Parts: sequence; C-alpha cells; structure tokens
Amino acid sequence: MRVKKILCTLMAAQILATAPVFAIGKKTEEVVVPKNFPKKYDAKYIERITPEYKVVGKDFIFYVALDMLRGTNGEFSRKAILGNNLSQKPVKIEFKDLSTISPEYASFDALGWKKGKNLFIFINPRHKDAPPGALAALLSHEALHQDEYNSLAEETYAWTMEASVWCEILENYPESDENLHPLVTRENTLKKLFEKGNYSNKYIKKTVHSNPGYKNLPATSPGFEDL
Repeated sequence: MRVKKILCTLMAAQILATAPVFAIGKKTEEVVVPKNFPKKYDAKYIERITPEYKVVGKDFIFYVALDMLRGTNGEFSRKAILGNNLSQKPVKIEFKDLSTISPEYASFDALGWKKGKNLFIFINPRHKDAPPGALAALLSHEALHQDEYNSLAEETYAWTMEASVWCEILENYPESDENLHPLVTRENTLKKLFEKGNYSNKYIKKTVHSNPGYKNLPATSPGFEDL
C-alpha cells in the first residue's frame, strides 16, 4: 500500500508540473497560452510574473505585454502603469468597445482615460488576438496620457515612444511581426516614419499635426513642451 501511495503521489506531482494552471488569489484558472506568444512566455513563466502585474486587470496578455517592456524605452511606461504615475495608483487595462464611450472613438485602437482619480487604458477588442509585443508598444504610448489634458506635443512624444519601443520589441522578439494583424500594421507604419526621420520624431510630428482627430488640440500640455 505504501509503494502504491508513493507512486500515486509522484504521478500527481508530474501532472501538476506539466499542466498549464496557476492560482490567482484563491481561484485556480487554466492558462491556455496563445501560439503567437514568444516562447519564453509559457504557463509557468506567466504564473511567475502574475503577482507583479495582476493589479492592472484580469487579462494575462497584458501581463506579458508589460513584461516585454522591461529593459526597453518603454520601461517608464511599464512603471507608470504599475502605479508610478500622477494618480499614484495602478492603471487599469481592459478590452472595451470604445463606441460605448463615444461613437467618435469606435475606430480608435486604444484610449487613455481618467475618471475621478483613477486612470484607465481601454483597448479595442479587435486587438484581443494581437501579438503581445504589439500591445506592449501600444501600452507604452497610452501610459503617457495621465491627465485630462492633451496636446500635439504630447501625442508626438507618445507616438514616437510607441515607434521606438516597437523597434526594440522586434529586435528582442522578432516573432511579434505578424504582418496580417491590424495592430502590427499600425506599429510597422510608425516604425517606417521613425526610421525615415533617422530615428527622430520628424515625420511622426508631421503626421500628428496633419491628423484631423487632433485638429483642436493645443500645441502643449502640462509636462510636454513643444517638440
């Protein structure tokens, strides 16, 4: 009986070691890792980083995206989302139908939002299957919007940050370049503008200033001088 009990214990341990599950609080949830995640981010790795990132929301793709910002130009944004921002609270991230906020936002890829003293980043649900590296670049942009003010200078800085981070993501995780995904198309468009300007904001700035969605924005906003 003792041998049988030991064998059963060993078998159970082996199953637990290979099963893609981990605990969030008191609840155990299964992690089905999408095929477009970098190989590094398997179920065990996601389990390891979850305690640090779960304050931002429930979707583990955001944990992976934020972790991919580590050591890049988006490190500031990663820390800002975790709480080092004007609100001094973690930014909540979620996929949300942006048209429910306003019809004019229906086609937006993402939206930084301030409600009371809380900050949010809402991402268009069409990007749920985007490679996390593209979401990482997008988050590096949206994390810079931390108040109710915006400007051409702020958008120029945010778009340039996004382009810069995307270049680094492609160096670190080249598999992120899924050419057919609309969010990757956005990132590659920014990358081309960034490279065309010799890794400066020259052409990104022109694009921001000519964007009809920004036509009513002031030149500067708090913390962002004219670029």
